[in-house]
Amino acid sequence: MHSMAEIFSPVFTKVASGLAGAEGPVFTAGGAKFFMVAPEIEVNGRPAGEVLHLDLASKSVDRWCLPASKEYGGIPAGCQCDRDGNIWIADMRLGLLKVNSEEKDQFAQMALVDSTGRTMQGCNDLAFDSTGNLWITAPAGEIAPAEYKRSMEEGFGSIYCYTPSGDMLFLETGYRFSNGIAVTKDDKTLIVAETPTKSLWAYDIQGPGKIANKRLWAKLPGDHEGGPDGMDFDELGRLLVANWGSSHLDVFSPAGELVKRVKCPFTNPSNVHFCPDSRTVYVTEHEFHGVWRFDWECRGQAQYCDQKKEAS
Repeated sequence: MHSMAEIFSPVFTKVASGLAGAEGPVFTAGGAKFFMVAPEIEVNGRPAGEVLHLDLASKSVDRWCLPASKEYGGIPAGCQCDRDGNIWIADMRLGLLKVNSEEKDQFAQMALVDSTGRTMQGCNDLAFDSTGNLWITAPAGEIAPAEYKRSMEEGFGSIYCYTPSGDMLFLETGYRFSNGIAVTKDDKTLIVAETPTKSLWAYDIQGPGKIANKRLWAKLPGDHEGGPDGMDFDELGRLLVANWGSSHLDVFSPAGELVKRVKCPFTNPSNVHFCPDSRTVYVTEHEFHGVWRFDWECRGQAQYCDQKKEAS
């Protein structure tokens, strides 16, 4: 039961603040570089979200990339890193982006349509499996230049899978704001957050872009406005979920049971990401629009960029 979950109150250290809509914390391989995004920046009332590089030693913030397509600025929201050092970004206006982590202002928009010929929807978060398939949530309407829409009330949020061969596979729609997404270590289960219903949904992964047996995996506690946002697994298979609006990260067992609640010094945690090969968790949030860190009980599940390639 939710009421039985243990409260964990670690010491949080603020890394940076004042980053509008702070989201998408991610490390390149081995923790060499740290990136995140500021999706809520606007210029003249139009989206102009930024990809940021943070020097964690000096706590300095550097604008790395300003994604745009023609005259339409982006709303970058979620980030992951591949084994070649590219940062893959889910963008609510531009869909899926690939950003060069070694050279500033180098990015590409990866798909205008999906495998069915449908115009791509704006994307919010993404997660690699161990073979390089990129699983993506898409809670926005069609990408720019279409009018910007969000599926918070009407259930048109979708999920995709982008394969290593470059196919953008449309999987399913019907979500009210499909948000955080995660893949279990064995590549067998996909977890998708639906924010306003405070639901985590699970699927069996049957292959690249092939899912089945959708089921309710967990419900997040609270009657606040908000719900599950970004998430990350620890090495024991527990899922740490940012519960936006609750001042907590909720921690679920591999069976989907709420086992702990991490008390945060801010109201609206938006995403979580483990530093490679460590117990340190980086958390973005929307009260101070910052990024913070704390130490968890164990290390995180190895990210795709840090997983050793299987011998062929």
